[in-house]
Amino acid sequence: MAVFTPVSEADAETLLTQFNLGKLVSLRGITAGIENTNYFLSTTGGEYVLTVFEVLTFEQLPFYIELMHHLAERHIPVPEPQTSKQGRRLTTLHGKPCAIVTRLSGGYEPDPSERHCRLAGQTLAQTHLAGASFPMHQPNLRGLSWWQETIPKLLTFLTPVQNTLIQTVLKEQSEFAQTELYQSLPYGPAHCDLFRDNVLFDGTYEQPRMGGLIDFYFAGCDTWLFDVAVSINDWCIHRNTGEFDMGKTTAWLQAYAEIRPFTEAEQHAWPLVLQAAALRFWVSRLYDYFLPRPAQTLKPHDPRHFEIVLQARRNGNNPELPKVTT
Repeated sequence: MAVFTPVSEADAETLLTQFNLGKLVSLRGITAGIENTNYFLSTTGGEYVLTVFEVLTFEQLPFYIELMHHLAERHIPVPEPQTSKQGRRLTTLHGKPCAIVTRLSGGYEPDPSERHCRLAGQTLAQTHLAGASFPMHQPNLRGLSWWQETIPKLLTFLTPVQNTLIQTVLKEQSEFAQTELYQSLPYGPAHCDLFRDNVLFDGTYEQPRMGGLIDFYFAGCDTWLFDVAVSINDWCIHRNTGEFDMGKTTAWLQAYAEIRPFTEAEQHAWPLVLQAAALRFWVSRLYDYFLPRPAQTLKPHDPRHFEIVLQARRNGNNPELPKVTT
């Protein structure tokens, strides 16, 4: 379980005195997450999630907290940060930043169907459009500059073949980021980590309903196409090969495009952006695997998975984006 900072019931009771959320009923650690400590927090007033931030700073966090508030106000199904009696949505626990957000209903679907993919694509497109008016700006902190900083630290752990692959792709992405094509891509607040375990569904497997998008703490301003690529690289693949399941991929992309049609620039940039999304998670999983932070219990993801996905994206058997019909 990824609990870096132990939180006792007494801690939670003291924290709750800052809010009008009722009295503590129960506190339970969440067995997920790499970056933060998370607890399910039940009170007499409702169901919440308590997050203690282990990496993000007080200076960085207002972007994430206020983005979720902005989206919730526009009826996007996201956790809504709670405001304290002092008018703050960010507070402190054990000297670290923390927040309490609403707990959404539903659970994540480990084996999503095409129906699940359609709902996820629609909701991400709605999120992008709703976020376009968000006034704050913060870059994706796990974007290109982080790859450029982190990859040299990892090379000693990699085989010669892996070294060649990761450095070749980094060079290509660094050059791509300087092009007019890249600069013309639609850009704004993006989730940047919309894996299947960050989307909750109500209903049944056959008739799912959107519960909401969670875990915005990797969000940042990036191309919206990168956000799409991150998602379908997880939602729509055969996990043993990294190749796309074309039925799920088509459902996901068409549902997104019905809300926000893809531009011509995005059509051209798509193959490289798919690789960028795979590289980002290969790098972060290598980092967590070989250079982990101390934690009570932490199960890093297998970094080999996104190496396979990246190789599949470079093989060129990738879906085209839906084109705008006139």
